[in-house]
Amino acid sequence: MPAPSRLLRPSPGAVPPRGCSGSSGGAGGGAARPCPERGGAGALRLAKMNPRLRHWREAATLLLAAGTPGRPPRTPLGPFDYELLLLRRSSRSGFMPGAHVFPGGLAEPADFSAEWLGLLPASPHCGLGAVKPPPPGGSRAPLFATDRERLGSQLPGEVAFRICALRETFEEAGILLLVPGRGPAPPLPAERLPPAAELGEWRRRVREDASCFLRLCRHLGCAPNIWALHEWSNWLTPVGRAGRGGRRYDTAFYLCCLQERPPHVSQDDQEVTEVLWSSPPEAIERFKSQEIWFPPPQFYEFCRLCNFPSLGELQKFGSGRALEGCERWMPVMLSAADGFIQLLPGDELYPEDPDYTGEKKMIMSTDKKVDDLMKEGGIFHRIVIKNINNLAVYVNIQAKYKHINPLMINCENSDYNSKL
Repeated sequence: MPAPSRLLRPSPGAVPPRGCSGSSGGAGGGAARPCPERGGAGALRLAKMNPRLRHWREAATLLLAAGTPGRPPRTPLGPFDYELLLLRRSSRSGFMPGAHVFPGGLAEPADFSAEWLGLLPASPHCGLGAVKPPPPGGSRAPLFATDRERLGSQLPGEVAFRICALRETFEEAGILLLVPGRGPAPPLPAERLPPAAELGEWRRRVREDASCFLRLCRHLGCAPNIWALHEWSNWLTPVGRAGRGGRRYDTAFYLCCLQERPPHVSQDDQEVTEVLWSSPPEAIERFKSQEIWFPPPQFYEFCRLCNFPSLGELQKFGSGRALEGCERWMPVMLSAADGFIQLLPGDELYPEDPDYTGEKKMIMSTDKKVDDLMKEGGIFHRIVIKNINNLAVYVNIQAKYKHINPLMINCENSDYNSKL
């Protein structure tokens, strides 16, 4: 395989196809209006956001898996007894319009408020287990490693980003994941939730002002079920794939497994226009048939979830692995003669010093075709993009942090599959 320095060259004119984005965070939305219950002596004390972030914003998203009642539906990979929640973004969205994504969005100052400590256990990390030190040669993802106390927040990032994911899931899909009291505890039963009309009003308030999520939890005498969310992955939007206004997102992905679909699931008809439940193989089939479209990170994660046909197996793996942590992945786009390849850390062509900020203004390109690059290669961690609905993941490196590699589900057969 030719060395990357000889094979690749900067090409400022190369533009990746629509949708080759690296994360799904940042749902956007209008300017917040004050919460009706906010103000005066009891006004919510908001933490400062990370002022060092000039090139992207922090976000969180939720891979919400729910058991399917009755007989599991058949899929190309056999029966799966659970489905995941996908939300279709509005066509007016400034970032990935029309895409099906996991619920999630931007972290807000209210997610880092010290007032959450009054609703959560006083134990270290609010009852969450401590993530193990990274393995030799590894490092904790900056999203989680940042000292939040120095930024004015007493709330650990691991807690705040879980609150963000839960709040956004309520805003976008109407799903409220709480526990009675201060937690950890069994989930709040559906019959203890407010009536649909009252819940809808709270949803409107939270959508307009993120601080109302804490007000809602306090009103119900509950805590957000942060203990049901397991750290899964961390994706950073690639340089060159920013949305309108240069939007890029450093997004924490969490996994949550429920025994059945929660009640009151519905789109908000603002940021989200459709709700879809689908097993991992079914989602990929819908993607390949162009029924739906989702970004490469979602494709990668669905391929990874295809390793688990059982919700119980997924829950056991996700909860057992979460305390290992994860590394941040920023895909780097390689433009080939007939397509694109998103390179991920560990791939033999992944740059030693990636352009995280975009200030180098470098795009990797080659005159070779994708198939030639694949036949010549030997160490793969990449997503091959022939067009926006023709993706394939190729991985033959050892997964780090006790994670699992995705199943390599291709949109078409290739004679280099035998190398993987």
